[in-house]
Amino acid sequence: MDDAVSESAVHAARELRTMVGRLRRRLRQTYDVEGLTPSQTSVLRRLDKYGPASTSDLAAAEGVRHQSVAATLQALGGRGLIERRADPGDGRRQLVSVSEAGHAFLADKRRAGEEWLARALHDRYTEKERQALLKALELVERLTDG
Repeated sequence: MDDAVSESAVHAARELRTMVGRLRRRLRQTYDVEGLTPSQTSVLRRLDKYGPASTSDLAAAEGVRHQSVAATLQALGGRGLIERRADPGDGRRQLVSVSEAGHAFLADKRRAGEEWLARALHDRYTEKERQALLKALELVERLTDG
C-alpha cells in the first residue's frame, strides 16, 4: 500500500488548519469581551461540555497544576459562573459545575459569535458563494465523521 500523501492533500490540510485557527481567533475576539483569560474560558467550556469535575480532574484534563486550576476556579466562582457541591461518591471531594449564570454567559457568547459570523457571511458573500460554502462544509464534515 502506498503511504504517500498527495501534494494537494498536504496543501489543503495546511490551508484548512490555518483558516480554522484564524476563524477561531476571530470568533473569540467577538465574544470574549468579558475579560476571561484563556485558561478560565477553557475550564468553563470543559465543565459545560463534560459536566461536573473535581479540581484534580480538571488539572489533569487541562494539563496544568492543581494550584493553577484552583486559582482559575476562584476567579470563575467570584463571577458566579461556577458552583461547588460535595461529591456524592466521596464527601471529602468537591465537584465543580457550571452555574445557571455560567450557562447563560456561555449561551450569550455563542450567540454573539454566531451573529457576527452570520452578518459577515451575509455582508461579504453573495447567495451563490454562501451556497458554495455550504457544499464545501459538507466535504469538511466528513473529516469529523470518523
